[in-house]
Amino acid sequence: LNQISITPKREKFVDFSSPYYTASQGVLVSKDSDLVGITSLDELKDATIGVQIGTTAFDSVEADIDPTNQPKVFDNSNDVVSAFKQDQVDAIVVDLPQAIYLRDAGVAPNSVVAGQFEAPGGDEWGALLGKDSELTACVDQAIQSLEEDGTLAEITNQWMSDSANAPQLD
Repeated sequence: LNQISITPKREKFVDFSSPYYTASQGVLVSKDSDLVGITSLDELKDATIGVQIGTTAFDSVEADIDPTNQPKVFDNSNDVVSAFKQDQVDAIVVDLPQAIYLRDAGVAPNSVVAGQFEAPGGDEWGALLGKDSELTACVDQAIQSLEEDGTLAEITNQWMSDSANAPQLD
């Protein structure tokens, strides 16, 4: 499974399984940034924020942060991270799991997840299948089984809640 957000626009062209995870947005900043220790989204208003075009992170920045400066928009996540490493942006906003990965895998060295916030309407992830796939019902059933036996909650708690170490930003 990959981090694929279920959106109405995407659903016109592909099938999604039932959601298996709802991701918050993560705010990644440099360890020596003045943004370390923020407690609210208002504290990001004057920051230069980097985001990838066409993502739920971009929508979240505009809807929830409404920054003073237009966010710097990049074609792909590699360009967002490069801009961060070159101090072209003060912060980047990505799905929380991606922020954790960038921090922990050393892709964005000397970074911290300053906080997390809910995406507009929730950023639900689902398995991506071809439009009108015969497998969609089977994948839905497998996800439902994992939900019912508590496996999805265990995975989420272990790998997202406990390891995130990112305060909720209001």
